[in-house]
Amino acid sequence: MATPVISIPEATNPHVASDIPFYKPHGNEVELFDHAFNKQLPLLIKGPTGCGKTRFVTHMAARLNRPLYTVACHDDLTATDLVGRHLINNSGTYWNDGPLTRAVREGGICYLDEVVEARKDTTVVLHPLTDDRRILPLERTGEILQAPPQFMLVVSYNPGYQNFLKGMKPSTRQRFVSLRFGFPEPELEQEVVMTETGIDPEMAKLLVKLVSALRSLKAHDLEEVASTRLVVYAASLIKNGFPPIDACRAALVEALTDDEEIIAALMEVVYACFGE
Repeated sequence: MATPVISIPEATNPHVASDIPFYKPHGNEVELFDHAFNKQLPLLIKGPTGCGKTRFVTHMAARLNRPLYTVACHDDLTATDLVGRHLINNSGTYWNDGPLTRAVREGGICYLDEVVEARKDTTVVLHPLTDDRRILPLERTGEILQAPPQFMLVVSYNPGYQNFLKGMKPSTRQRFVSLRFGFPEPELEQEVVMTETGIDPEMAKLLVKLVSALRSLKAHDLEEVASTRLVVYAASLIKNGFPPIDACRAALVEALTDDEEIIAALMEVVYACFGE
């Protein structure tokens, strides 16, 4: 049985400013998250791969000083993976909470990343938590957990990957306040790259110019565009002394496609941007 990826910070230690992961707002997303948290509303975040959805949720959990449970959703994810199961040890059978149950018990934030990858019968378990009941029934233990005011459910997905089989059911989507993410404007993206890697402003500006050019080629047989995450990877390599052209190939170009002809075309953009 596949196991969800779980992130469990210390809930008892208050976060200080230095503990809060860097995040630069694009718009009013911080205010919207705050209002949703205060009014006990579930939040749905839509946006392309690598645009900062997970970093944003991590930032907000630290800012609000709540434990964060992150689940990377996939085809084999079951309701049991989220809620919990009975296990056996030398002392006998015992109940082990899943990440969703832990978040409810502790008044934490449960973040389901790429929620549309989970089976539809799995996401049904979320419904009682996303209306005015805010309860989580545990059928195998007979418990009905009432979510405390500090509990928040956040889910995300990439609309670009949606199709008939992978879309979110309307009955589920309409239970959430929705927030749409995109890639930051060039000046903001440059600031993010500089802050994340310590690279000099000129190189950061050049990398952002390059990635903007690469993104304009999405229609040319590319399933995805270059993300801010990939720009940060390239900048990290360059900052550490790796040749810029090679860093761009490794972090940006090769990550976008396996097609050799497309790779050659993308590298032409890289050469043009770096003046070679």
